[in-house]
Amino acid sequence: MNQDSSWRAVAEALAAEVESLAPGARIPTHRQLVARFGASATTVSRALAELTRRGLVESRPGAGSFRTSTARTIPSLDTGWQDAALALTPAVGSDPTPQREHDATSLSTAIGSYGADVIDLNGGYLHPDLQPRDLLAKALARVGRRAEAWERPEAAGLPELRDWFATDIGAGLARHDLLIASGGQAAISLAMRAIGRPGDPVVVETPTFPGILAAARAAGLRPVTVPVDARGMRPEHLERALRQTGARLVVVQPAFQNPTGATMDAERQQELVDLAVRHGAFLLEDDFARSLAGPDAKLPPPMVSIDPVGAVIHVRSITKPTSPNLRVAAVAGRGPVMTRLRAAHVVDTMFVPAVLQHTALEVVASPAWPRALRRLSAELEHRREAAATAVRRHLGPDALADVPRGGYHLWVRLPPGLEDRPVAEQALQHGVAVTPGSSYQATRDATDHVRISYVGAPSSADVAAGVERLGRSTSIPVARSPHSTS
Repeated sequence: MNQDSSWRAVAEALAAEVESLAPGARIPTHRQLVARFGASATTVSRALAELTRRGLVESRPGAGSFRTSTARTIPSLDTGWQDAALALTPAVGSDPTPQREHDATSLSTAIGSYGADVIDLNGGYLHPDLQPRDLLAKALARVGRRAEAWERPEAAGLPELRDWFATDIGAGLARHDLLIASGGQAAISLAMRAIGRPGDPVVVETPTFPGILAAARAAGLRPVTVPVDARGMRPEHLERALRQTGARLVVVQPAFQNPTGATMDAERQQELVDLAVRHGAFLLEDDFARSLAGPDAKLPPPMVSIDPVGAVIHVRSITKPTSPNLRVAAVAGRGPVMTRLRAAHVVDTMFVPAVLQHTALEVVASPAWPRALRRLSAELEHRREAAATAVRRHLGPDALADVPRGGYHLWVRLPPGLEDRPVAEQALQHGVAVTPGSSYQATRDATDHVRISYVGAPSSADVAAGVERLGRSTSIPVARSPHSTS
């Protein structure tokens, strides 16, 4: 079976095998299935997801996948009619409806889990050993005993939590300028839907976080890409894009950009804000990694603080430095746009559960919170240096153009002649998961980069060992991607 194998075919083959296993039996690892079927990691992930839906398989993060203990199965249905029913077709006599695309393939890969035999250099959330677990546990225990934790909160969010975010962000914001959302991805999606109309252009960085591209397409927006350099989005290209497309929304990641690690200085920030104001566009500032700055990082204030007319919409989350389960973020803005965002938020989710908001407030208001951030910063710096040293040793001195002073990832150039997807699949067979650079491209074209995350593995030693495995996999000839444009 080649790399283009249908995930459905893999799912059916696996289903026949799994049904014969005893309840609780371990099934082959993700790595073993990739090698056995000669399929991509994404194909195997989708096949396993289908078996999970049928009730045949259950996944245990860090341990692998197992035959469900109940042995309950959901019969396979004839769902062929749904492809036509789900197609977005215009009404008779109307203009064509802009296509909305709910494609979470790249985003799902970013949150995938692997067996214990695979070193995870793909994930973007802290390994449990890096999370402030004692702080989180004590906060949740205290909150759970309070009556107000189970009362319906204000739709915009707890006033005290909005006050904290307003202080943390700065820029003279007050609680009425903020809205609490269910994590950064939800906040980005909310802004896309509230501001853009299906068919509108939206300017994004290239490369950029897959969640931004997925949110744009799900809202029916058309991504218009603008390149980045070591200082972030390039102003001359942004000006051309705004002039040519008339876009009214621009999305940037100002600090430790995902995946390149680029960080804007104050001059670049001012240039982009000035351009947005001049063209009457909103600037969505996804400040996801500010709390992951290294001890020696020098970051300018957020772009919302230099915004004279309410053009900047700022997103700040506390998920990255805590736990993927503490999905709490703030959306900050000024003017009528906040009325639009609040209305869209109510339609989408009504409100973020009070117990989650109270837990978040308990965490960030604790005297232990600054200490937890300092410990995390020091540990991330240690891991970053271990990862960078290993990359240069095993992939060559030209593999890293720069090592960012914060964030959680490195943007790694592959040796000449290699492409991202075949290398990532080869690496998985060698026991290490990395993210192909094409996941960060709106075109999904093959690239000569992969992203390495150093926060999902148990330790710095594991990170270095994973990079060594990646280096070994790149020394083996691999087939060029069938999607290559070169």
